[in-house]
Amino acid sequence: MNPWTLTLIIAWSFAWKGWALWRAARLKHLGWYIFLLIFNLVGIPEIIYIAVTNKKYSELNSNIK
Repeated sequence: MNPWTLTLIIAWSFAWKGWALWRAARLKHLGWYIFLLIFNLVGIPEIIYIAVTNKKYSELNSNIK
């Protein structure tokens, strides 16, 4: 595998994982947090989690302001 491709995949996965873990922590979803922390599937579960929790996270942020 090309080292540049591998670097791009790692950066892609790291960015989505960080965003999803942040959101899981803010929403206090411990089960999701542990799942996302353990499994590395190139960002696919992270993207799904972010999409599914988008409305709930928006409501949380609107209540804080």
